[in-house]
Amino acid sequence: MSRPRTQGGLWSAGAVMIAALVLAPILAVVVMAFDPRENIWPHLVATTLPRYLSNTAFLALGVGVFSAASGAGAAWLVVMYRFVGRGALEWLLLFPLAIPAYVGAYALSDFLDYSGPVQTALRATFGWASARDYWFPSIRSREAAVVVLSAALYPYTYLITRAALREQSGASYEVARALGAGPLALFWRVGLPLARPAIAAGAAIAMMETVADYGVVEHFGVQTLTTGIFATWLEGGNAGGAAQLALLILGIVFLLFALEKVSRRKARYYQSARHSRPVMPVTLTGWAGWLAAALCALPVAFGFVLPVGVMASHALANPEAWFGRGLGLALWHTLSTGGAAALLTVAMALFMVYGVRMTGAGLARRLLPLTTLGYAAPGAVLAVGVLIPLAYFDNALADAVLALTGHDPGLLLTGTAVAIVLAYVVRFFAIAQGAVDAAFARVPPSLPMAARSLGRAKGNVLREIYVPLMRGSIGSALLLVFVDCVKELPATLLLRPFNYETLATRVQEKASLEKLGEASPAALLVSAVGLAAVLVLARANLGKRP
Repeated sequence: MSRPRTQGGLWSAGAVMIAALVLAPILAVVVMAFDPRENIWPHLVATTLPRYLSNTAFLALGVGVFSAASGAGAAWLVVMYRFVGRGALEWLLLFPLAIPAYVGAYALSDFLDYSGPVQTALRATFGWASARDYWFPSIRSREAAVVVLSAALYPYTYLITRAALREQSGASYEVARALGAGPLALFWRVGLPLARPAIAAGAAIAMMETVADYGVVEHFGVQTLTTGIFATWLEGGNAGGAAQLALLILGIVFLLFALEKVSRRKARYYQSARHSRPVMPVTLTGWAGWLAAALCALPVAFGFVLPVGVMASHALANPEAWFGRGLGLALWHTLSTGGAAALLTVAMALFMVYGVRMTGAGLARRLLPLTTLGYAAPGAVLAVGVLIPLAYFDNALADAVLALTGHDPGLLLTGTAVAIVLAYVVRFFAIAQGAVDAAFARVPPSLPMAARSLGRAKGNVLREIYVPLMRGSIGSALLLVFVDCVKELPATLLLRPFNYETLATRVQEKASLEKLGEASPAALLVSAVGLAAVLVLARANLGKRP
């Protein structure tokens, strides 16, 4: 009689342990920030913190505005109108998600810099001899960073806004047209108010990613809170100060996270009735159709075509770079760490969600929503929370092994890729949890109940009933987590062992040395992996349209 209760206790205890592992790095950052060994907060406030805050706020607000405008505008056009190329653009508008923002930064600066093709062509055309003969906007600036990040992140707004617009009743727009509303009035008075929560949610996600970015701002020389963590920790040698900056970033990101959640909650009140007529797009012909196509193609050109084109041109001009020293090893490190993290993350999410569903344990159920906070935490923040506590444990473990065996094993955790994998698991656990939880909800309850009535244990029900029915969702979760691991830069830079290189760190290292020819193969490989995930996302979200 005690066996089911014992099994339930094991599932509940396992779920709590997984939640503790995911939340531990965030709690470690909080503890270190409030109890640093050397409090340099007054020095930061008096010197660099105002610059970090102003630059971070400028970038976040700029990206929020531009990503909202381009994403919502593109969503409005593809939902409300038919025009030339609409079918292809509806998919292509998601493709910039496949390109890491730092790759876009390297491509834009190479394309528009003094030695790039644009300025070279201008000098050749007009006979200018040097930069003193003409004016050209500075490429490595805050404004350029806003452009790059907006081009990379607007698909979040596009995807959410498009879904919200498609869920609205077409009757609202028909009545507005009957009352004489033109295209602009229809957007400002009907479409925008109905889609405002979705637009705010997408913009909040883009702003969170902007606050977390390191690659773009580092390349353009913009000092933000994230670069401040690197400077304070690696250059200043002050982990406590880095934790204090990390805690400040956490506060900003969680504020944006709360804004996104509130926006999604409000969006429920704007959904149409079950049997309402769908929105019927209006056909645009002539110059209006071509203008709509051009407006939708513009963000695709900046966010996808330009980065891929620049990197592909460098790769073609330097074919030997594909056989460059270290590229194969970087590819192996990327596949092994990303694959291990994806398998571990999805397995842990499967265990935890199933354990909470089967046992209904109070503590595990309350901790389950909190495990999504890791995704809101930037990679640099998690690196602080992972490396410092893990280093203490690693040194204690090495000392214990040395005392017992007389053999020094070295650093088993921080000296290998274990710390990177742990950071990936914490960072992307929310993706796996969300996919797994949604997949469990789609399984008819009668099937596991029948299996349980036939005497199957909880573990057998999971293995024999749930997993086969959820194979597609589990595969998608593995792919999405793996792709995010491949693209992750800040956590990998801070946690990698000495001389350990992944595709992302190789791109950053070569590009920082202005060796785009050597960086291009790794950049194209990262983008190809990201494109696979975008295609899966597009198939799931871009269904049949009217």
